[in-house]
Amino acid sequence: MSKDEPVTLIALARAAGVSKTTASDALRNSGRVSEQTRQHVVSVATRLGYSPNPSARSLRRGSTGAIGLHLPEILTRSEYYMSFVFGVVDFAARQDYDVTLITSRRGTFPRVDGIVLGDPLEADSVASRLMTSSVPVVTCERFTGDSEPAGIVRSDHAATLASLLDHLRAAGARRIALLASSVVTDWGATLQHAYRSWCASHGVPVLLRDLPFGSPAIAVQDTVRALLAADIDALVCAPDGSAMAALPVLRAAGRVIGKDLLLASCVDSTPLGHADPPITAIDLRPREAGAECAKLLFEILNGETPHGAVREQPIDLIPRASTVS
Repeated sequence: MSKDEPVTLIALARAAGVSKTTASDALRNSGRVSEQTRQHVVSVATRLGYSPNPSARSLRRGSTGAIGLHLPEILTRSEYYMSFVFGVVDFAARQDYDVTLITSRRGTFPRVDGIVLGDPLEADSVASRLMTSSVPVVTCERFTGDSEPAGIVRSDHAATLASLLDHLRAAGARRIALLASSVVTDWGATLQHAYRSWCASHGVPVLLRDLPFGSPAIAVQDTVRALLAADIDALVCAPDGSAMAALPVLRAAGRVIGKDLLLASCVDSTPLGHADPPITAIDLRPREAGAECAKLLFEILNGETPHGAVREQPIDLIPRASTVS
C-alpha cells in the first residue's frame, strides 16, 4: 500500500495485532472489547491516520448513512430553528451520519434511514407525506395531523407558561395579554389552551390575539397596537421574534418596559438578552432539543427504543429586567 492510499481496516487490525472484528468493535466502542484493547487500537489508528469509509460502512449495515431533516420553511431565519438544526447535525455527526435537508422543492424525497421533523405543521404537505414514509420519523412536539410518529420529543410548555403568568401576576400585572402563535402546531395550540385555563382559574380577562404562523413584523406591530387599546399592563409574545418587533410600538405609545408594562417572550433569543431592558423569556433549549430528537431517532433505528417513545425535554423561565423591578 502506497503512502497516498487510505489505511484500510484490515491494515489497521494487522498493525494493532487484533482481528478485523475486534478493531471495528474497538473503534465503535461496541462488542466485548476491553478498555486496554480499545485504547491500543485507537492509538494505532491515530498513528496510521485511519479514518472509516462511510460508503463501505453504509453498504455493510444496509443503510444510507444519512438522516433527513425537515423544518417549516417560513421560519428558517429563526434563531430557534437554526439552533435546532445544529443540534441535529452535531449529534448525527457523532454517529458518522450526514443530515439531508428535505424541502418542498424536491420532486422525490432523498433516501435516508430516518427523519426528524421540527415542530411540524398540520398544513405542511411535505410534513404530512414524510409522516407516512417507510422510515421512522421523530418529531419535536406532537404532529396535530392524523399520523403518529415513531418518537416524540416534547416539553411542558403549559406548565412553563403558567409559571411565567404567575411571575407576571406576582409583579403586579392584572391585565396580561397573549400575542399567540397559531394553533396549526401543537406548541401554538398548547400555549393558547394553557393561557385560557390560567385566566379562568385566576378570574382575569382573556386578552388574546392570534397571529398566523410566520407572520411578518408589521403584522406583529399592528396586533400589538390593537392590544394596547385594551389597557393591558403585561404582554407575553409567543412567536419567535415578536417581542423585539413589539418594542418600538410600545415605546411609541409611551409605555415604559418593566415599569408600567411588563414584557415577556415564549421563545428566548440572543437579542432578547441584549435589549434595553433585557426581556424575560422561556429558554426552549433548541440545540438540546435537536440533539435529543436525533438521539431518539438513532435509538429507534438501532432497536434500542420501541416505536411510540416520548421524551421530555426540559425548558426554563429566564426572568429579566422587563418583568423584574
